[in-house]
Amino acid sequence: MGGRDTTDSIGPAPNAADIEALAHVALAGLPAELRRFVHDVVVRIEDFADEETLDEMGIESEFDLLGLYRGVSLDRRSVHDVREDVDMILLYRRPLLDYWCGGEETLEAVVRHVLIHEIGHHFGLSDEAMERIEAEG
Repeated sequence: MGGRDTTDSIGPAPNAADIEALAHVALAGLPAELRRFVHDVVVRIEDFADEETLDEMGIESEFDLLGLYRGVSLDRRSVHDVREDVDMILLYRRPLLDYWCGGEETLEAVVRHVLIHEIGHHFGLSDEAMERIEAEG
């Protein structure tokens, strides 16, 4: 799918349920080596990250954060830890749509890319490993 032509009427922007559906399809299609990390992960769609998250990450524009993995990474987890929260991947709808509209990729590809990178960074995968996983799909 090419860049967007703003003169065409393409209908309403994808809503949170649309993005969530794309995310679940993308998660189900991930290679087993990555999917094993996220069998209990919750996907949540928000329009933007909250101010606290943006400040915490040193991000000035709310459009600069497409997604975020919230949870305790494996290298900091202990078998004795009591889990208080579930692992969650937050996808930020408006920045995702903005990125998608300005590029050449399909929305499905953008969502998959963000998921792979959020999972990969959270679990300590190298950029090369994430690129290989992306190329597989």
